[in-house]
Amino acid sequence: MGIIAKRLDAIKPSPTIAISAKARALKAEGKDIIGLSAGEPDFDTPAHVIAAAIEAMHGGETRYTDPDGTPALKAAITRKFKRDNNLDYSTDQVTVGTGGKQVLYNALMASLDAGDEVIIPAPYWVSYPDMVLLAGGTPVVVECSQENRFILQPEDLEAAITPKTKWLIMNSPSNPTGAGYSRADMVKITDVLMRHPQVWVLTDDMYEHLVYDGFKFCTPAEVEPGLYDRTLTCNGMSKAFCMTGWRIGYAAGPASLIKAMGTIQSQSTSNPNSIAQAASVTALDGPMAFLESNNEVFKARRDLVVSMLNQAPGINCHTPEGAFYVYPSVSGCLGKTAPSGKVIENDEDFVSELLGAEGVAAVHGEAFGLSPHFRISYATATEVLEDACQRIQRFCASLT
Repeated sequence: MGIIAKRLDAIKPSPTIAISAKARALKAEGKDIIGLSAGEPDFDTPAHVIAAAIEAMHGGETRYTDPDGTPALKAAITRKFKRDNNLDYSTDQVTVGTGGKQVLYNALMASLDAGDEVIIPAPYWVSYPDMVLLAGGTPVVVECSQENRFILQPEDLEAAITPKTKWLIMNSPSNPTGAGYSRADMVKITDVLMRHPQVWVLTDDMYEHLVYDGFKFCTPAEVEPGLYDRTLTCNGMSKAFCMTGWRIGYAAGPASLIKAMGTIQSQSTSNPNSIAQAASVTALDGPMAFLESNNEVFKARRDLVVSMLNQAPGINCHTPEGAFYVYPSVSGCLGKTAPSGKVIENDEDFVSELLGAEGVAAVHGEAFGLSPHFRISYATATEVLEDACQRIQRFCASLT
C-alpha cells in the first residue's frame, strides 16, 4: 500500500507555477526567454508600507498573533469594506490568512461535505477546482465564452444550480481574462441567486482596484443586500498593493463560517506573518495615490498588448476591464504547422511551440478551463511586452 492519499489522484500541480519554473530553468541554461506566465505586479511595494514593516520589527511585533489575524488588522479590514464596498462587518466576521489562497481553501474545507457542488465559471483561476476536490466537493464548471465577454450568463447559472449546489465562486475582475462584472451584469447574477437560498457566494475580489476605462467595481453583497448572510467576500494585499510575497489575504462573512475557518487555520498554519499584518494595517488605512499611477501604466500596457496581439495572424484578443491579463483566442492557428513540423492541434501545442520557437512563456487556456486560448500577464516592463508581442506575431506568421 502506497503512502500517498487517494484524494490527491485528481489534483494537479499549478500549471502557472509549473510554466514559470520551466521558463526560469530555460533562462538558467542561457536561453533568451520572456516569461509572461506569472501573475504579480512588477512594481515595488509602496514605500510607506515598507516603512511600517520596519517600524513593526523594531517595535517588537515579531511574535505569534491570534491565529486568524490581529485585532488591529481586522479593524482596518472592516474600515476598508465600509469605505470601498459599503459593507458593514464586525471584527468577529473577519478572518486573515496567509494569502488569498489560504482563505479560499479554509472556506471550502470548512463548508463542503462529500457530494456538495460548487459552480465555477470558466475561465477560472487554476486553483478553484482542485481546492473544491481536496475539500471533498464536486466542481461544476460553466463555460463563459469570449462572445459573452467571459461573463457568466444568468440562464447558464440557473441551469447549473441543483439541490446539491452549495457555492458559486465569483472572480471579478478575473484571472485569467481580466473580465469585470458591471453592476448590471452582477444584478442579473444576484437575481438568480435570490431564487436559490441554499446557494452561497464566494467572491474573490483580489483585483478590485485594478480597473480601467472608468469601470466601476462592485461585489455581490453590495449589489444585493439580501445575499449578505450567505456571502464570503474575499480580498487581499497581493495585487493592488504589490505585496505578493507578504502573503496576506482576508475575508468577511457570517461569523459562524469565519469561526469555522479560524478553527482550520489554528490547526494548520496558525497566524499569518506578524510583520506583514502590521504593514497591511498601514496599507489599508494609508494613501492610495499609487493605485492611479500604477493603473495608468497597466492600462497603457493592456492597450499595447491587445493591439499587437490582434495584429498576429490567427489570434483574436478581447479588451479586458481590469486585472493585468489578456486571454486571446488562438482558434485561427489550429490545424497549422509550426516551424518544428508540429501541427498545432490545441492551445497547449500553441504555447509549447511558441516557447520553443520564440522563447515566450505563456499559459495555455486548457489550464483555466476554456480553450482554445492562452493567458498573458502584462505585469512586466513595457519594452519586454513589446518584444514578446513581436515574437508572437513572428511565430504566428511562421505557421503554415
